[in-house]
Amino acid sequence: MKIFLAGATGAIGRQLVPLLLNAGHRVAGTTRSTAKADGLRAAGVTPVVVDVFDAPALSAAVSEAHTDIVVHQLTDLPPGLDPSQMTEGTRRNARMRSQATQNLVAAALDAGVRRLVAQSIAWMYAPGKEPHSEDDALDIDASGIRAITVAGVATLERLTISSPPIDGVVLRYGHLYGPGTGTNAAEAPALHVDAAAWAAVLAIEKASRGIYNIAEPSGYLSTEKARRELGFDANVRLNAAAA
Repeated sequence: MKIFLAGATGAIGRQLVPLLLNAGHRVAGTTRSTAKADGLRAAGVTPVVVDVFDAPALSAAVSEAHTDIVVHQLTDLPPGLDPSQMTEGTRRNARMRSQATQNLVAAALDAGVRRLVAQSIAWMYAPGKEPHSEDDALDIDASGIRAITVAGVATLERLTISSPPIDGVVLRYGHLYGPGTGTNAAEAPALHVDAAAWAAVLAIEKASRGIYNIAEPSGYLSTEKARRELGFDANVRLNAAAA
């Protein structure tokens, strides 16, 4: 299949590219930087230099790629999750989840794409009984900076799931750690970046429309749905997956 990977040079995108190529997919990958285009090309990806906030340009790019599936791995966070930059980074990331997702959905609809897999996060549940399942409510009554994040997450998920005839799949990832994330450990719910990338491949191949918790086992949330329906295994690492 022809995959349009939005966010191909991000932490998950970099791990996802070889998995998609090894599975026989053709990949067009976005970057905001012309300097990164050569790296994508060398990796076997058709580079697409585009501003995802430029809706007409993004729509043209998705159409020109003859896309079968759009994979949304866009984020806009400071390098190394620098605490001094996280407030502004959170605002930028919320805009990425809302406006950029809206543009991706519109581009997919214009191009006749019928499947979208989107990255969300798994620690925005409202306080309540744990472990949380995918049916539990988001923390829409949050305040402060958390409220900004919840609003962005809720918009991303609504657009992904409720834009027929697109078959939308939301992956609620745990806190990422591993290569390219800036950390080798993460608070629960945690998720290695390799397992996150592998989950995206499973979503492309197996998932039906809906939301899936993707994280390591913890008391905070249940990943039973992803394990049952996708065969998700949080212990997967890229070398093992490629073997």
